[in-house]
Amino acid sequence: MKQEDIDRINTLYHKQQAVGLTEKEKEEQARLRKAYIEAIRANMRGTLNNISIREKDGSITDLGKKYGHVDQGKH
Repeated sequence: MKQEDIDRINTLYHKQQAVGLTEKEKEEQARLRKAYIEAIRANMRGTLNNISIREKDGSITDLGKKYGHVDQGKH
């Protein structure tokens, strides 16, 4: 997500607190917030898919391959 979109989310939030939003602004705010949440989720998925754990027996478990449905050829 672009910084200008994040700035717009913050601007709309402050305007909402101060004077309220028009219906069009409420729709824009909802759209931007949804996009922001999706970006956070995608980022978190990417991070979690790159975690590997060393098991007690010394083997390595790649959590992206085990739980994240990451193909073995992508790493």
